[in-house]
Amino acid sequence: MACLALLAVAPPAWADLTAFLGLTPTPQTRMVRGLSGGLSLLIVGFEFEYANTSEDEADALPGLKTWSGNVLLQTPVEVSGVQVYGTGGVGLYREALVAASETSTAVNLGGGAKIRLLGPLRLRLDYRVFRLQGSPRNQTYQRFYAGANLAF
Repeated sequence: MACLALLAVAPPAWADLTAFLGLTPTPQTRMVRGLSGGLSLLIVGFEFEYANTSEDEADALPGLKTWSGNVLLQTPVEVSGVQVYGTGGVGLYREALVAASETSTAVNLGGGAKIRLLGPLRLRLDYRVFRLQGSPRNQTYQRFYAGANLAF
């Protein structure tokens, strides 16, 4: 009975999708793009994310693809239309330059804000630091992005 009562009063789960463009300064400033989808339960949220930085053979800059599962700790409500969060996660990466590549695991930490624009549309600003395991050319990547976030 107690479990049924808890389920009856549990807050609704909210989901969101984000398409983003950003920059990574590692090892030189380049564009990164990606998608994420998530589910939020008041303070705790979960998301899956894919991001891609293209390879630049002319400047010998490796491409980086990441796939990660993340946990978000966020403010339970928006304050003046802004919801702030911290995030951490693990996943896989593939760093490649010409014929050489490295695929292994990665850990990321970061944070950001979701800013309400109109109805369910929000602007998402995010900063992350990725620590790549294995033998990549660059063990630490940073990333900042801005994205269109749709809450539902």
